Amino acid sequence: MNRWAVVLAGGVGSRFWPVSTPSTPKQLLPLATSEPMLVDTLRRLAPLVPAERTMVLTNAGLVDAIAAMAPELPRENLLAEPRPAGTAAALAWATHEIARRGGRGATMISVHSDSAVMDAEAFRATLARAAEAAEREHALITVGIVPDRPDTGYGYIQPGAWLGPSLSRVARFVEKPDRAQAQQMVRDGYLWNSGIFVWRAGDFLDELTAHAPEVAPQLAAHGDDMAAFFASVTSGIAVDVAVLERSGRMLVESGSFGWDDVGTWSSLQRVRRADAAGNATSGSVHVLDARENVVHASGNAVVLYGVSGLVVVTHDGLTLVTTTERATDLKTLIASLPPSLRDRA
Repeated sequence: MNRWAVVLAGGVGSRFWPVSTPSTPKQLLPLATSEPMLVDTLRRLAPLVPAERTMVLTNAGLVDAIAAMAPELPRENLLAEPRPAGTAAALAWATHEIARRGGRGATMISVHSDSAVMDAEAFRATLARAAEAAEREHALITVGIVPDRPDTGYGYIQPGAWLGPSLSRVARFVEKPDRAQAQQMVRDGYLWNSGIFVWRAGDFLDELTAHAPEVAPQLAAHGDDMAAFFASVTSGIAVDVAVLERSGRMLVESGSFGWDDVGTWSSLQRVRRADAAGNATSGSVHVLDARENVVHASGNAVVLYGVSGLVVVTHDGLTLVTTTERATDLKTLIASLPPSLRDRA
């Protein structure tokens, strides 16, 4: 099978400050398991796509670290973005590269490096169904997660006409809703938008040309020069906006495999193994009469007594204490810090 995988591994992960830094962002950290998140992602994909057809798209400053972390990947499969430009540009270039190496008929599976998956076999089975659908229907497939809660942190997909037991047309994409909207969407059978995509390279490039004037002309002009393409392309546009919401060839493959995008410290309560009181801890931690806390102890021991709903992070002589609720807004905190404190981690 002419199938390829692309792992998106750029970004800083500022919501995991002070542990996540530009030189060691969250995708290179052992947050969900004892292994770095990127390593977990590559291992999940390995039975589905061989290393020689697996690419990692990242920023130039992380290439050496990723090469050391994933020596099975050919060096030429580590694609270094000259600058962050958004997922539309990133996936346009990755698809173009796959078409160049494997032909327009090659199938591309795109995943993020910083997601947690509880059931790897179900994950692979869902991607295999999506690949078969993309190849059969000449469609662009997005994977929609069957939600287990009304989460306001995710975008949603409304399924349209069903084409099979788990495959349907996309009726519409919905940006992050408020609580009441999310509750209604879960009741109405909407799916979470996971950002996992599957398509034949030629089909996506055709849709890019038809619908994405912010990206397609630059790719046509600079398809042999990555630096020139990223220098000229419109920055910050998501692939959902540039192509998927404009295309009439969108289908959604629904899946249920324990997916989480691991966006904040508080999300570790869902992906780490918690104790009987719901405390998710890592490192040297002692807990007594405490519930629903997240503790990441790196270097220093942490003792919790009689508290609930806290996030406590120790790292390199710095300690962060907040609540699981306020942990979603660390960007506000980081922006308020003096550089001497913000950049010391």
